[in-house]
Amino acid sequence: MLRNLTRMPTDLSSDSRRQLLNAVTDLFLLDQEPTEASKEHYGQIAVTSLSHLGDEDRRGYADRVAAMPTLPRNVAVTLGGDGNAEVARLVLTLSPVLTDNDLAAIAVSQTQQHLAAIAERARLSERVTDILVERGDRTVLTTVSANEGAAFSDRGFDRLLERGNGDAAIAGNLARRSDLEPKRAERVLRIVGQLAETAAGANSDPQSLARQARQQRLEVKLLLSDLAAKVREVDDVLIMLADEDRAYHLAQVLSQVADITPEQALRVLMQRDASGIAVTCRSLGVGATAFRAILQLRARRLYFSLRDIDDDVEAYAKLDLATAERTLRFLKLRTKIA
Repeated sequence: MLRNLTRMPTDLSSDSRRQLLNAVTDLFLLDQEPTEASKEHYGQIAVTSLSHLGDEDRRGYADRVAAMPTLPRNVAVTLGGDGNAEVARLVLTLSPVLTDNDLAAIAVSQTQQHLAAIAERARLSERVTDILVERGDRTVLTTVSANEGAAFSDRGFDRLLERGNGDAAIAGNLARRSDLEPKRAERVLRIVGQLAETAAGANSDPQSLARQARQQRLEVKLLLSDLAAKVREVDDVLIMLADEDRAYHLAQVLSQVADITPEQALRVLMQRDASGIAVTCRSLGVGATAFRAILQLRARRLYFSLRDIDDDVEAYAKLDLATAERTLRFLKLRTKIA
């Protein structure tokens, strides 16, 4: 059927193309393991349709398919390279099919908004961060410096320190990272100390940010140990991290408790569609209060309306536990096969 639809009439209206794309997408999503031929045909339909759709329709479609692991790569590249950053944003942040080559090509040619979306990905290679720290503005540098899934080459790290010189937010983000090698940590501490000495009204202790970073990393390790030993409730930990807006640490907790990868946990947490995080939380027996706290974190990060939270909590209460557990098992199995 998808093969036949690749020869679409050329005189279709934008609305007709949008409806057709949605219908074909529904059909494509039914197959959890599509063949390469099926992906190729669907990709042709999607890319052809997108060129005829307006910004809002492209954004709606992009938000729907951003996290799809079976999305054809040419569709992900088309969406990620869209000139409208709002269309591209979630695809650049969440899509698991974009390669380093794809991200690098987009990062060297698109806007600061595109770069900021890339900087939020769960994992970033040294090659991509090299481009981000060279081209990025303050928002991009602040975001990537705080991203613990971002790897930095020696050159990229040097450039980040150079371009972020005098910026307390970037220095603080680096001081809080758990992956700093001793030499890099020493350099960051020195910068933090200099900023503390010169900032008006700054804390008299130049290593306060570094101490806070160590305390946070130790706290997360202790929380994970407590959860493994069952001396803390999952709900209490999730509420605390959500209230403190610590999305990355919250994803770490979900990763351990649900036995999924940190990338998967961050993806379901931050994708626009709440179904992924709902399924994960429901399968873990997370209560409505903790789930609401997570939704509030998502609203802050993704600029959602708080008015939608009540509806999502109500839908969460109706979500069947067996269905949620089955869906999570499939997610784990697909990861092992991949």
